[in-house]
Amino acid sequence: MSVDGRSGSLAGRLTRAGVADVARAERLLADAALLEVVPDAPALLAGALGDLADPDQALLTLAKLAGAVRERPELAALLRDVLTDDGPARARLLGVAGTSVALGDTLVAHPENLHVLVDDAPALGVPVGDVRAELLRAVGADPDAAVPVARAGSAETTDDVRRAYRTRLLRIAAADVTTGDPLSRLPGVAAALADLAAAALEAALAVARADLDDHGAGVRLAVIGMGKTGGRELNYVSDVDVVYVAEPVEGVDEADALAVGARLAAGLARVCSVASAEPALWPVDAALRPEGKDGPLVRTLASHRTYYERWAKTWEFQALLKARPLAGDPELGRAYADMTQPFVWAAVQRENFVEDAQAMRRRVEQHVPAAEADRQLKLGIGGLRDVEFTVQLLQLVHGRADDTIRSPSTLTALAALAAGGYVGREHAARLAVCYRWLRLLEHRIQMHRLRRTHLLPTAEADLQRLARSVGLRAEGAQGLLERWRSVRRDVRHLHEELFYRPLLPATAQLSTEEASLAPDAARARLAAIGYRDPAGALRHLAALTEGVSRRASIQRQLLPVMIGWFADGADPDGGLLAFRRLSDELGTTHWYLKLLRDSGTVAQRLAHVLSTSRYVADALSRSPGSVTWLAEDAELEPRTAERLSAEADAVLTRAHEPVPAVLALRGLRRRELARTAAADVLGVVTGVRAARSLTASADVVLAGTLRVAEWEARVAHGVDENPTRMLVVAMGRLGGREMGYSSDADVLFVHDPVDGADPVLAQDFALSVATQVRALLGSVGPEPALAVDADLRPEGRNGPLVRSFDAYAEYYGRWSSPWESQALLRARPVAGDAGLGERFVELVAPLRYPAGGLDAATVREVRRIKARVESERLPRGVDPARHLKLGRGGIADVEWTAQLLQLQHAHEVEGLRTTSTLDALAAAHDAGLLSADDARVLVEAWELASRLRDANVLWTGRAEGAHADVLPHDRQALAGVARVAGYPAGAGNVLEEDYLRTARRARAVVERVFYG
Repeated sequence: MSVDGRSGSLAGRLTRAGVADVARAERLLADAALLEVVPDAPALLAGALGDLADPDQALLTLAKLAGAVRERPELAALLRDVLTDDGPARARLLGVAGTSVALGDTLVAHPENLHVLVDDAPALGVPVGDVRAELLRAVGADPDAAVPVARAGSAETTDDVRRAYRTRLLRIAAADVTTGDPLSRLPGVAAALADLAAAALEAALAVARADLDDHGAGVRLAVIGMGKTGGRELNYVSDVDVVYVAEPVEGVDEADALAVGARLAAGLARVCSVASAEPALWPVDAALRPEGKDGPLVRTLASHRTYYERWAKTWEFQALLKARPLAGDPELGRAYADMTQPFVWAAVQRENFVEDAQAMRRRVEQHVPAAEADRQLKLGIGGLRDVEFTVQLLQLVHGRADDTIRSPSTLTALAALAAGGYVGREHAARLAVCYRWLRLLEHRIQMHRLRRTHLLPTAEADLQRLARSVGLRAEGAQGLLERWRSVRRDVRHLHEELFYRPLLPATAQLSTEEASLAPDAARARLAAIGYRDPAGALRHLAALTEGVSRRASIQRQLLPVMIGWFADGADPDGGLLAFRRLSDELGTTHWYLKLLRDSGTVAQRLAHVLSTSRYVADALSRSPGSVTWLAEDAELEPRTAERLSAEADAVLTRAHEPVPAVLALRGLRRRELARTAAADVLGVVTGVRAARSLTASADVVLAGTLRVAEWEARVAHGVDENPTRMLVVAMGRLGGREMGYSSDADVLFVHDPVDGADPVLAQDFALSVATQVRALLGSVGPEPALAVDADLRPEGRNGPLVRSFDAYAEYYGRWSSPWESQALLRARPVAGDAGLGERFVELVAPLRYPAGGLDAATVREVRRIKARVESERLPRGVDPARHLKLGRGGIADVEWTAQLLQLQHAHEVEGLRTTSTLDALAAAHDAGLLSADDARVLVEAWELASRLRDANVLWTGRAEGAHADVLPHDRQALAGVARVAGYPAGAGNVLEEDYLRTARRARAVVERVFYG
């Protein structure tokens, strides 16, 4: 039965408040001591428990507290006043009692601390000097003394320090657990805890001095805070990391002074952590000192300097980022900070600094026990260390040139990094929220029993209490775990994106002057790494980085590294100019600079393509959004013919005018040319795959343009249906799916009148369509043209542009020449009527795969034509050894050899019935018509020559003209072509030797196989 006779009502209220053990709660509310102090306790407290983390614990603490004040009337009255008034004092008392068993026990042990919860004195934002004075007075030391000394009696004063510490801690905790927005309040709580720790160290040092006869007068000692204490972001329970620095006063031997300093440091640590009547505060950890636990506890300033100059490791400079004087001699503390800070901000220039920092983070992860990995808030994947290491690495890399980001506080530094453009605002905001939430979890877990732990609990009751303590009462334990997993994923994703940026190690390798783009240093560096016009490059840099805008700030981060990446290309000046133009176009967009800064690959890839290929630079300037392709290889992969056809069909379905429709198709091809070219320069797609990608886009554009031309012809001729079936047959490299960046589209136009159609109308219609296809694709305009070349038609340029199927049949049956049979080896229907395409393939099969092969006279004719081509078509003045297409061992040599074998043997070797040169060579080898060595030599020669033709275009940016067919003599051009072709910098002569050697070997095979 309940104390008020309404057990059902009280039990219901307790249940609704979240009480787990209702029966025990009813007994506690009926506790004699509690009812004596607060007669209306059941009515007053049952409903007030609902917002607490642990209502059961809160009731137990209140019952204990009532018992503790029962014989102290003034405190009993104070407790009664607090509990009967629904105000901030009751909220603070219940909040502490329902969150922390340890602080509740402290309050029971020292109920006079009720006054702390009643008064409205500030708990957060209190000047550290005031907190220091509070703790020094508690041990009888004069806060205004230059060297505060506690009253005698170390055991008593040790307990005084701890009681004063706990009193202030109770005030901080009360403010913490009653805030409506704990995430916003968290930095202030962490700073207050750090200031309290600093004050406790000062008081403990005063106690340690009191134990020495002369109070340590012969030594100046400074206590330097490290880690979270130094950064003013301390937990409720954490080791307090310190470093001690000492100096003898004048006239005192250094060794004697250091011995005294060591005694003071040891005494300080005892006050904080050894067993006593009052619970210990926390361990004082000096393991971050030079040489760690193996080094002397106390060193002079000069000894510290020598160590950091000669022997310190990378992680030690990272630790020094948070170094801050906490206690002892303030002047000496400042001198230590002034001495160490230059080491911190120069550490990034140490060899492998970034890689060492990254490796250290991985080692920390690997040492987390497997059983704790999913519960580790601090060290595990997606935990606090991921955020802290990320922020610190960015600070150390960029902070040497920007003192605005040097804060030792993680959250302050993160905000400064975002303000300076080193981290995206959205990324910084997400990371800050996640960090605050992880720290809040850590605080609430530690507050419960004031124990040092960073592990999420496993018991359901503990998880439920923790969920309520962080504002997830409705979501409960399951909601807490889901939020924990979500935050871990976000933190890990952002950590990997920021911590492993390729810009970081590249930036770290620069000198301070280079990283800051100081004009004199930048000009010297530009000249040294290969820029032909350093002054011009410096003007581009100034234009990109001047001003205080976020855009300029991010450019100042990118360019010190990118100018080195531009220099890795054959034309760094051109690359930087192209980058400036692109940045002028895109710099104000929300994504461009963010992508370059945050992506793992884009900035370096962009620098490479801009300084290596004018073709790609022009393509990206025409379609700046294409820069996003550089982020993922999947975006650079060729689009399938089916996907392109579907896109072309969508364009034509929406189109109302022919010219805009075809311009859209040409734009589609331009986009795919750019995609393939970028992939080609980056080595993602090369050789046959690049050629097939270029061919696929040409196929789709031809097919789409044929549809437009047919529609136009129907309108022009006043007919609703085509009077004739149309077919476009691909020839040459288009037919072989071997197009390059400078290739024309070689085609034949075929038509076949529908039954009953007027033959004259059909021919006129077909001619109109063919003429329009050539005009629409070849016209000058904003999108690149595709020259449609029909010179391989019967009778060449003297023959009609388009013939009927029957006319083709008659011509090929009566007048076809060997060269036409050879040309037809690459014939491939590409657009138009599928049935007509099949019939055309059947029509030409006997010509290109003649039964019984070629007779001797025809073989001689083919060889004669080849010899004539070599002598007549090779441009005057061009070295035959350097002409990639018609020269000795060039493309034509290999293709004619493959085609002769096809004409001779395709009737019996099915594999030779292909339009592909490489497939034909492979089939010839499989059939025993070519030895393995001969086939390899021919394939290597054809692939290298084709690659160099494309490289000429990619390097120069010019897709028209005969320059693409010649291996350049000019050393700079040769070096550029070599870089496009994948050779290292300065390897133009190696490329030249490789090609001439490969072509010579191929020519020897051609002489033997083709000429016999």
